[in-house]
Amino acid sequence: MKYRVLLEPDEDGVYVAEVPALPGCISQGRTREEAITNIKEAIAAYLESLTAHGDPIPPSISEEVVEVAV
Repeated sequence: MKYRVLLEPDEDGVYVAEVPALPGCISQGRTREEAITNIKEAIAAYLESLTAHGDPIPPSISEEVVEVAV
């Protein structure tokens, strides 16, 4: 499954990763790579919890992001 992850550095230089489709699924890391690794683990745990509680799994994304220079 694929989910959109918003990744941005905070004022202290720590990278914060958030998954809009999974409310409360947030992680962080000292580097971009660490934040991505940590959010992957957070997503897996979040989905595991939903399954354990019999809650529906939000659908995977089916969109494409395109950068357009003007």
